[in-house]
Amino acid sequence: MKKLSILILIAVLVSILSAGSVLAEDDLIKIGILQLVEHPALDAAYQGFVDALTEAGYTDGVNIEIDYQNAQADQSNLMTISERFVKNKVDLILAIATPAAQAVASATTDIPILFTAVTDPVTARLVESNEVPGLNVTGTTDAGPIDKQIALLLEMFPEFKKLGIIYNSSEINSEVQAKQAEELAAELGISVEFGTITSVNDIEQVAISMAGKIDGFYAPTDNTIASAMPNLVKVAEEKKLPIIGSEPGMVEGGALATVGIDYYKLGFQTGKMAERILKGESIPAEMAVEALTDVDVVLNQDTAKAIGFEFPQSVRDRATRIIGE
Repeated sequence: MKKLSILILIAVLVSILSAGSVLAEDDLIKIGILQLVEHPALDAAYQGFVDALTEAGYTDGVNIEIDYQNAQADQSNLMTISERFVKNKVDLILAIATPAAQAVASATTDIPILFTAVTDPVTARLVESNEVPGLNVTGTTDAGPIDKQIALLLEMFPEFKKLGIIYNSSEINSEVQAKQAEELAAELGISVEFGTITSVNDIEQVAISMAGKIDGFYAPTDNTIASAMPNLVKVAEEKKLPIIGSEPGMVEGGALATVGIDYYKLGFQTGKMAERILKGESIPAEMAVEALTDVDVVLNQDTAKAIGFEFPQSVRDRATRIIGE
């Protein structure tokens, strides 16, 4: 009888402890993170977001539960994951890149949504305005200084006449930047040749067809291009053509240079926005879309050598970072 009583007591204690563990898990704040595809810029934005939450006292497995998902640039994956987040009743969603943000925004009008790495939230129909989003969606824009990027190109190549802009025609983000770059180039007397792609498999063939007509490439913050920079770099180096990237990750991947934002800092800034939402200090509808104000000049010395180019001293002096030195 004594042994039986002890066994019953142990069983009761285990039951109580198990119930407590389940309760603790139920009490965790659930955060769903949907990333369009894996590449350095988006990966950095994700890490910055998580680090900002950690700094604010939100740690995965302690008081929050992060469900991180990568859609691998597949539209059906984007929709399936978005619907799962809604079904699981997550408390907050982070969408990394425009297609991811559009997918989660179409799946719920109730759950707070933050986006990052989105160039034009208004054109993408994610917010009513950048100043007053008005819905359950807000976040940070990665709109880069295209004017400074083209000015850098001309500083390095004063005789530059024709720019090749290659982008994914199905990404609204990319289309907006391509048009802006064309307008800015025209003001500086540079003509533009467009090359459109629909997948990474198109990049090399399209780049080769453009190479004989241009003096260099411009790559906007296009997720398809960014995820497969080696394909574009291969053609550019063979033809001794420069690539002006729109963010540092592209230069790390082989583009010649950029004036761009730091995506880790952008993600961190988005995490600070999440902190305000989680603490009940604000709601997305009333939180203006934010942007980074500081930019970095990043150069790739290895690429310069590969295409037989030497950076002017004026450019080197302004560089935040020179890869390959």
